[in-house]
Amino acid sequence: MEHPAGKAHGYGIFPMRLPAGFTEVFSRLGKNRHKEVIPVADHSFYPQKDTQAYRLLELTAICGELPACLLHRIPGSTSYKDVLIWSLKKERLLKTYYRDRLRGYRLGTKGKAFLLRENPERFSFYLTGNADTNMLKSEITRRLRLHRIAEIYIMMMNAGISVFRDEKPDLFRPGGTGGLPTHPPAFYNSREVKELGMETIKIRGSRMAGVLTSPAGSFLIYNEGTQTAKWDYRAEQRAQALLQMTLCTGQTANDKVSGLLFGSGMEPFYQILSSADSNTRCFFLLDGNYEHFYYLTNDFHGEVMLKLLCDTKRRAELDRILSLDLKTGVPDFSIENDALDREGNPVLFGYLPDIPRVNRFLMALQLRERTGTLICFDFQAGAYAQYAGGLLRLQTISFEKFERRFFPSKKEN
Repeated sequence: MEHPAGKAHGYGIFPMRLPAGFTEVFSRLGKNRHKEVIPVADHSFYPQKDTQAYRLLELTAICGELPACLLHRIPGSTSYKDVLIWSLKKERLLKTYYRDRLRGYRLGTKGKAFLLRENPERFSFYLTGNADTNMLKSEITRRLRLHRIAEIYIMMMNAGISVFRDEKPDLFRPGGTGGLPTHPPAFYNSREVKELGMETIKIRGSRMAGVLTSPAGSFLIYNEGTQTAKWDYRAEQRAQALLQMTLCTGQTANDKVSGLLFGSGMEPFYQILSSADSNTRCFFLLDGNYEHFYYLTNDFHGEVMLKLLCDTKRRAELDRILSLDLKTGVPDFSIENDALDREGNPVLFGYLPDIPRVNRFLMALQLRERTGTLICFDFQAGAYAQYAGGLLRLQTISFEKFERRFFPSKKEN
């Protein structure tokens, strides 16, 4: 039988030479002699850095448990990743954990030791002590929380956002840089935020999964997944206030903390808006706690939108293109607007769904019985279409054409 390292040779896992201290012997049991290698030290097959196999171990380390259902979101073909997983499991660097109909991958003991030896600065925070990512539990609620955070990590990494501690500033550690972020976009999980110390006791109960910082602004990150979130109004207000005080000085337009909610498809976004005038109204999202609280889908569309959210230049260029046949917007107009049509009716750019802003726009159209236009991407149209007709007109942007122009793939370049 072929050794797994032979199959995985093209995937970043390479056999090491037989070092001193290893002994070759011949079995004398039975007729068929065969050569054996008896190790006296641990010199196994390890992935090299900058390979897909190594990146899988890195991702598993910071997630604690990597959901098997998310493998399709990681670059590479299915068969390619299957071989990687098989090879890493064969070498006991990775293991499968299945319980409560939930399958995930966790680091093996050898995998932890390998990463800690290779890069202790990057991984000791996750793989030592009583961290949730090190002291893994079997309870379904704890595992689902790790899986939701894993979704966010994959979103961030696919959008080119820094997640590793040795690649981003120390904003929340004692003696860290703090202040308005001017570095490239970076994500800090909730445990990293809690390095602020005793102040973070005030935000217990918050559903915040972490903080995204970028020159375009800072965002408290939430992941609703497939379930409707239950918000602790006061805890979320305290989290917002703490991050505003820590990161912002109030001196620039982008110097404010915004919210960012990830969800499964556009249906949760529609549910939030449709509950605006009901008893199930989500006060935290709709009642002005945040000037901006964005909603992005937890899929490839959301990854591209996340890039756009953090890129003020591309957003400005898209706004310029959309405004070519429109009049300049009026900031102090009675209805939210980014531009006006030829008849003077408000036009809102809803391609980055901003929950409180879209809600104010729709409510104002109803109250004032005015006609308005909302511009969005074609994959978002289903949620907005519920309100289209009558007072609201809907215009869509081709996501495929937008991506090809604003974020062309390397192959197209």
